[in-house]
Amino acid sequence: MNARTAAGPATPTTTPAPAPPRSLRPWAVAAVAAVAIVTAGAFTTLAGLLVGPLHAEFGWSRGAIGVAMAVNMVVYGATAPFAAALMDRFGMRRVIGGSLALIAGGAAGTLTMGEIWQLVLCWGVLVGLGSGAASMVFAATLTERWFVARRGLVAGLLTAASVFGQFVFLPVLSRVVEGPGWRTATLTLAVAAAAATPLVAFFLRDHPADVGGLPHGAREFVPRPPPVQGAAVRAVRTLVSAARTAPFWLLAGIFAVCGASTNGVMWSHFAPAAHDHGMPVTAAASVLALIGIFNVAGTVASGWLTDRYDARRLLAGYFAVRGLSLLVLPLLFSATLNAPLVAFAVVFGLLDVATVPPTIALAREHFGARSAIVFGWVNAGHQLGAGAVAFGGGVARDLFGGYDVVWVTTAALCAAAALLSLVVRKPAPTTRPAP
Repeated sequence: MNARTAAGPATPTTTPAPAPPRSLRPWAVAAVAAVAIVTAGAFTTLAGLLVGPLHAEFGWSRGAIGVAMAVNMVVYGATAPFAAALMDRFGMRRVIGGSLALIAGGAAGTLTMGEIWQLVLCWGVLVGLGSGAASMVFAATLTERWFVARRGLVAGLLTAASVFGQFVFLPVLSRVVEGPGWRTATLTLAVAAAAATPLVAFFLRDHPADVGGLPHGAREFVPRPPPVQGAAVRAVRTLVSAARTAPFWLLAGIFAVCGASTNGVMWSHFAPAAHDHGMPVTAAASVLALIGIFNVAGTVASGWLTDRYDARRLLAGYFAVRGLSLLVLPLLFSATLNAPLVAFAVVFGLLDVATVPPTIALAREHFGARSAIVFGWVNAGHQLGAGAVAFGGGVARDLFGGYDVVWVTTAALCAAAALLSLVVRKPAPTTRPAP
């Protein structure tokens, strides 16, 4: 008997699975997408800078201007789910290239307007359609196709790009609005959208299989799925199916409050409210720009946390602190920029768009392969909430001469959203999509 036999049967060894090959291509595609998202996002906050100049030049009431801004936000939200379905049919490159062309055309159309309906058409409808397609639903679709690992982080990065686009131009644009005028500021962004269109056409790709690569974190080749016919019908059917579930309505309600407390109140009414207290528009724009800077850090950190912790608890914490910050905001306004207002900008910035990665993760958990389209409908709720507060805030300013009631009401909505976040149940293990 040899030594091997005496010692018993040999213990089988397990060969570790090979690590997935690394490629920079998914990150390069994400970078191109970020450029498009930054450009589209810049149009979101420009609206707040246009309220005063349009009121002064045309004599339109703030409520009437608010209607155009509300139409923009509602169209933005309604476009998102159909854009997600169109990306499954025609590809991301065609849809995003067309959206940037729509944005450029709509912004250019406002330069010659003279009636309020023209503002509604150009800014409300055309810019709303274009920016709605190149929005967070685009980020969700790209993340789903090009990444298997670090999806939360990438969703956070692309969301941060949207916020960065909203604020990086603000200090410059506010000076342009006060100097050469609002038309020059609008033309600047129209040119930026037109310039980003060929970049998307040449460098954005729809799926890793188009270039013979793998999604980031994948171990095997993933074939490109065939185009899905009937994009509009599919988007509607997905809504009908998702609307039969409680998680959809909870997520839509939560995200409606998210829109009301960001795009609806802050980006539409912060600058006019600060101006009511004697603060120059340039100083108010600087506060918004500071929020944008910390948005990037907060959203990326939220994506990292979403990969590791319960998304429901993260949402509850974000909304609770956001509501508290909005509640104290009316006490911080003054004619000059002060330290408490800077502290508010830091806190609000860290939490502002941090809600997006957890919401995308919850949509993916509950709805699997349909999650991008479902998130598009959830995002429509975001824009409905934003549009309602954008319009209601303007009416409240006309009626009460100030915005205090708007801040308090929005803070109460955030408290409700924090509680609703904890009500969302985790899906049963048998219905959870495979990684």
